[in-house]
Amino acid sequence: MYKITKSEKLSNNEFDFWIDAPRIAAKAQPGQFVILRINEVGERIPLTIADADPKKGQIRLIFQVIGKTTAELSKLEAGAALLDLTGPLGMPTEIKNYGTVMIVGGGVGIAAIYPIVKGLKKAGNRVITILGAKTAELVILQEECRQYSDELIITTDDGSLGMKGLVTEAMEQVIKREPVHCSWAIGPSIMMKFCTLTASKYTLPIYVSLNPIMIDGTGMCGGCRVTVADSIKFACVDGPEFKGTEVDWDEFINRMKQYKTEEAVCLADYEKAQVTS
Repeated sequence: MYKITKSEKLSNNEFDFWIDAPRIAAKAQPGQFVILRINEVGERIPLTIADADPKKGQIRLIFQVIGKTTAELSKLEAGAALLDLTGPLGMPTEIKNYGTVMIVGGGVGIAAIYPIVKGLKKAGNRVITILGAKTAELVILQEECRQYSDELIITTDDGSLGMKGLVTEAMEQVIKREPVHCSWAIGPSIMMKFCTLTASKYTLPIYVSLNPIMIDGTGMCGGCRVTVADSIKFACVDGPEFKGTEVDWDEFINRMKQYKTEEAVCLADYEKAQVTS
């Protein structure tokens, strides 16, 4: 059993947990994830490791309520325990000194970029972080990201915090202003697609983290298959990070819409924003 030591509500449907998991905390690296199960009749869901404290033997999970299991998870309080927690899974982010890097996080994807921001800064990079969300309430981990960023840019769709507009607009401003050597984008799939297109205009390398349906997390079920560089890959073992320019975005987005209604909403929002911007 894995005890929840801290439970906090970040926004209307986003939650922040710290969980006792000494073995996972000792080995977790930026970009990796866990698969958890609440109880014996529960489904298995993947969540990115947002942070880890090896000394305390704890990991941090930040999630959004989007279905039955995350709704049940959100009701748990400190002192409750999870039945299963498997990890760390997936290939970690390649952390090294690139020079100047740009990391873009959208919505709950900000939780996934935080350990990357932290790792890249500790590796000696100049770190420019862009956080984007629909409204100010949904911009999470601002202070944590600020601590490890040389520059923090915030964008909101409604202008309630930071600059009004899309993360891609902020990306272009930075790229036109100074040389950037590598970039990452994590968030809704349609956001990652447009971030990839923006980076490609300037031949800027970009990595994304794909979040398809996963069941076992070991490459056995094939549920997380994606097309990358014209080959079938499994996000759980080959990823979750891939070069954004190699992802078949149309296939990936269409497949995601079969399972997650918010993908359709995000797609509509981004298409509308692209037309009006």
